[in-house]
Amino acid sequence: MKKAWLLAPLALLLLGNGAPSTDYSARVAAILKKTPLIDGHNDWPETMREREGDARWTLDLREGWDKKPVPYNTDISLLRKGMVGGQFWSVYVSANLPGLEQVMETLQQIDLVKNIVARYPNDFALARTAADVRRIHASGRIASMIGVEGGGQINGDLSILRTYAELGAGYLTLSHSRTIEWADSATDNPKHGGLTPFGEAVVHELNRLGMLVDLSHVSEETMQDALRISKAPVIYSHSGARALSDHPRNVSDETLRLVAKNGGVVMVNYAPFYVTEAFRRWDAERGAERARLNMPPFGGLFIGQPEKAKAAMDEWMRKNPPPKVTLNDVADHIDHIAKVAGVDHVGLGSDFDGTGNELPEGLGDASTYPALMAELLRRGWKDADVAKVAGGNVLRAMEGAEKAAAAMKNELPVTTQLK
Repeated sequence: MKKAWLLAPLALLLLGNGAPSTDYSARVAAILKKTPLIDGHNDWPETMREREGDARWTLDLREGWDKKPVPYNTDISLLRKGMVGGQFWSVYVSANLPGLEQVMETLQQIDLVKNIVARYPNDFALARTAADVRRIHASGRIASMIGVEGGGQINGDLSILRTYAELGAGYLTLSHSRTIEWADSATDNPKHGGLTPFGEAVVHELNRLGMLVDLSHVSEETMQDALRISKAPVIYSHSGARALSDHPRNVSDETLRLVAKNGGVVMVNYAPFYVTEAFRRWDAERGAERARLNMPPFGGLFIGQPEKAKAAMDEWMRKNPPPKVTLNDVADHIDHIAKVAGVDHVGLGSDFDGTGNELPEGLGDASTYPALMAELLRRGWKDADVAKVAGGNVLRAMEGAEKAAAAMKNELPVTTQLK
């Protein structure tokens, strides 16, 4: 008893020295109670459309989707376990479709997001502003926002963009996998050297409408044009640091510095080929082997012999397993962007249900956000800075877009159609 009494002051001194708690789970829970965790990009609605067909309108979305024969990364139970406070739902459609079909399918996707929210009012509520997100998060629900993932989805018509805004869309990605008439893509041959005059008009109109300009998927020249023109902070809804994986979808250090000057946010993607250079190169080799063997949609060595092509590809995969990609690798992107652009300019953009089930170890579904936040704390991040990454930064960007729109409220709509 005497020894315990002598040790008590020392214990009190150690506990009261101001050192952060190592109970990372408790710290994450406290952070996410005050600050909504906001993911910039989730493709669950589009993947449901593709896999479930018309059943998507009535299926029970509460739990068990990670147990399906082809697992999903998202359901309501997983979102709740992940302490998600806000989600930009992507209303992606294929960039290969004709323009009017893209518009039609985009409207269907917006309708699906609204259907999900309407069917589960205790879990979701539609949000358009930063204040909406904070209010909905405080009510214990998930703020649901809409992101239009491709400039082709406006079919060269600003009236369509304005209609999406009226329907609640919060951002437009300027291009997707293909270069379009007014913006170069990161993954297609450039035609314009960035944005055309109409592309600049799109950025201006997004600012006027209070919609975020999303620069994921665009070429570096398009990124830099938009950063030069935009009167509001931009976002990258799901991109990484090019210094760590040299994919053209990622953001170079030069452009990261421009993002900082703009006040924008790069929301880090989990897709492995954007995360590590080793996986990016392996993925390219896998694609080349599929083409050589005649794996769909390619032609090659075993043309017309799908069984032989599959067997040969299975053997190649056995001999060439994918490089490991982990939660720590994703945290490295957050660290790098914070180092180059600043801690105010990084966020989360998982790309769940948009990248298949090839995801980093530890980040396999929407329940895993707290583990990533805990890793940042383990690396010595301050709680206040983790709150910025979780959602504070994108809320500030949203407020910046709202402020820019307010300053432009007396402007009339600009040019309507691509000439």
